[in-house]
Amino acid sequence: MPVAANHSALVLTLWIVAAVIVLAIVAGVLGRLFLQRGLREPFVVRLINRASDRVVDVVKRPITIAVLDEVAAVLQTGHYTRNISAALLENREEIKQMVAEKIKEDPATGRINYLPFHDRMIEQASATALRVILAVLADPRTDELVADMLRDNLTQIRQAVREQRD
Repeated sequence: MPVAANHSALVLTLWIVAAVIVLAIVAGVLGRLFLQRGLREPFVVRLINRASDRVVDVVKRPITIAVLDEVAAVLQTGHYTRNISAALLENREEIKQMVAEKIKEDPATGRINYLPFHDRMIEQASATALRVILAVLADPRTDELVADMLRDNLTQIRQAVREQRD
C-alpha cells in the first residue's frame, strides 16, 4: 500500500478514535450525572458506551499494525552499531577501567597479579579489547547482522499482532 494511502487511512482512523473518545467522555459524564441523581443510566448512554467499545475494538488493530509498520521502517534505516561505537568512544576511559577490574576479578586470571608489570598488561588487554570491539562495530557485516536481527524480530512481532487479530 502506498505511503499516502497509509497516511490518509491512519488520519481517518485517528479521527474516528478521537470521536469515540469524546463520545465516551460525554457518556461517562452523563452517566455520572444520572447516577448522582439516583436515575438509571439512559439508553442513549448505554448505546454510546457499547458503540464506542466496538469501534475501539475494530480500530485498534489496524492502528497498531500501521504504527508498527512505521516504526519498523524507521528502525530499519538506523545505524545502531555506529551509535554503540560512539557511546563506547565517549566512555572509553570508564570502559577500560571496567574491563581491567573484571580481568582482575576473574578467577581464571587471578594469578596474573603475580607477574611483574601486571597492571600494564591488564591495561593493554583492556585497551586491546576495546579496540577490537570498536573495529567489530565499524565493520559493515555487524551493521548487516543488526539489520537482520531487527528484520526478523519485527517480522515476528507483526506476525504475532496479526495472529492475535485472527
